[in-house]
Amino acid sequence: MNNVLILLDSLNDWKPYYKTSSILTVSDYLKNKSLQKEKGSKFVINLSNDYSYNSEGYYCSLLAQPRGHKVIPGVDIINKLEAGAGVRMDRNLQKLCYQWIQKNNITDDIWYLNLYFGTCQEKGLEKIARFIFENYPAPLLRISFNTRAKNQIESIQLLSLEQLNDEEQSFFAEALDRFNKKVWRAPQTVKSARYSLAVLYDPEEKFPPSNKQAINKLLEVAKKMDIHAELITEEDATRLMEFDALFIRTTTSLNHYTFRLSQLARQNGMVVIDDPLSIIRCTNKVFLNELFEKEKIPAPLSMLIFKSNENTFEQISSQLGSPFILKIPDGSFSFGMKKVTNETELEAALDLLFEKSSILLAQEFTPTEFDWRIGILNGEPLFACKYYMAKGHWQIYCHYDSGRSRCGLVDTIPIYQVPRKVLDTAVKATSFIGKGLYGVDMKMVNDRAMVIEINDNPSIDHGIEDAVLGDDLYYRILNHFGRMLDMKHF
Repeated sequence: MNNVLILLDSLNDWKPYYKTSSILTVSDYLKNKSLQKEKGSKFVINLSNDYSYNSEGYYCSLLAQPRGHKVIPGVDIINKLEAGAGVRMDRNLQKLCYQWIQKNNITDDIWYLNLYFGTCQEKGLEKIARFIFENYPAPLLRISFNTRAKNQIESIQLLSLEQLNDEEQSFFAEALDRFNKKVWRAPQTVKSARYSLAVLYDPEEKFPPSNKQAINKLLEVAKKMDIHAELITEEDATRLMEFDALFIRTTTSLNHYTFRLSQLARQNGMVVIDDPLSIIRCTNKVFLNELFEKEKIPAPLSMLIFKSNENTFEQISSQLGSPFILKIPDGSFSFGMKKVTNETELEAALDLLFEKSSILLAQEFTPTEFDWRIGILNGEPLFACKYYMAKGHWQIYCHYDSGRSRCGLVDTIPIYQVPRKVLDTAVKATSFIGKGLYGVDMKMVNDRAMVIEINDNPSIDHGIEDAVLGDDLYYRILNHFGRMLDMKHF
């Protein structure tokens, strides 16, 4: 039996397409319990014409999970679509949609778009197709758009093979071929790996969490561990469910494709770092501030600054001292931070930062020669670094208006040489976040370990974070994925 199964109500539904041994009727899939015992992960593409509750098509998606199979569409997606749950496009996608409508002279109040595994025939709407697929992974969808409601999505419905015309059938076949080449061209000479890992990265990112050498090391060690690790980008989102696990190595953010792909991977039963909940918790400094207060995690004095309030330098400095730091909630790599020493600087900083967030975090200024960064994996210390401030600057990174940046030196320290207070505080802080991979930024002030923030997507650069452990650092990360996958398949 092939690793890819295409489920149909009737084998006659496949007549317009090339012959393949991958097809199976929905009835045969439900009756064939021996599929549970076969080795190798199965990927099930459910093309039933009827997904209604208690139908055979519905039960195929429902029973795929206990059988240890990945399935598209999953039963949760079927239920979401049956319930009429929608999704809203952001302004950029709305603008893209509007421009396409104008260019193609669409005059109808409602117009339709067919999606085939997250792709579409309409040139220029690829980003919208991918966005919808990330939220509703299904083989065939029909989307209706309302031009009177700012080109927003009116409805999303599952589409069946029998509804496609000749041209659409051809596009579907091409989309299926691209989505999972294993159906047609499974390589015969390549030994099947134990697991497959997608490594999401952005080759154009200016400050990536891992440099090219670290990525190459990860792939090299994975191969030795019999794990197939493959680099993917945002453009490969429709291929995500081919893999068993996802490792995000591009900077994460909410309302961003990294978060959507993390959600998609998690809801399809994949092992994920960074998992969606960790992204939610770690990418927002306002959340972390509340968490540190509640759980009594030592941290610098902080207060929230609201755009709707009157904010004065005297009021803030009376609580935090002078100078103090203003931060946007979701900044990274020292972006979105301002040091404030007087009323004039405060007004300028508020004008700039309130454009990005209606709530800011003000924090006491705690100057130190360096910050600790403790890498934590599954609740245990993985690496430790001293990140020194950029020369003549108060931050690790110094950014110039020209776009140029510089950073301070880094020392990687063996775990046993790190002060016990630092390690214990880092482990305790991440215990309230999850069991993934985190970077805890800390300062030691007067023998007191204080947590500045927790990063869900910590830097792992070759020659820096791996300077002490070498290849063993990548082995430990990959071994974590392996253990989690072994537990799922036990």
